Amino acid sequence: MDKVFISQLHVDTIIGVYDFEKESKQSLYFDIEMLSDIKPAAANDDINLALDYAKVSERVIEHATAKPVELLETLVEQLATIILTEFNTPQVTIRVSKPAAVAQANTVGVEITRTKAMS
Repeated sequence: MDKVFISQLHVDTIIGVYDFEKESKQSLYFDIEMLSDIKPAAANDDINLALDYAKVSERVIEHATAKPVELLETLVEQLATIILTEFNTPQVTIRVSKPAAVAQANTVGVEITRTKAMS
């Protein structure tokens, strides 16, 4: 399998447990890696046969900004389900970074890998 990736997708959204975090948007950065067979798209030079990273990016931004959640863990689980359900990939790895969460750290975050359930 090949990999299609999105690196450092920037999203400003409301996320956090503490009251002050719920009052203003914070920056999140997403790194997303999806398994895909790129050969059909490449052979036909056809975006319709490709795992379209632009559409995945749009969907991530749309979901991350639609309804605030408190935990990064909740958000990445939701996004993994969306990507596995709506896009042609059997596996996704999502890493989200929240640079403003801990003053003494450059960034903190969560990374998960999820695989589509086989029927």
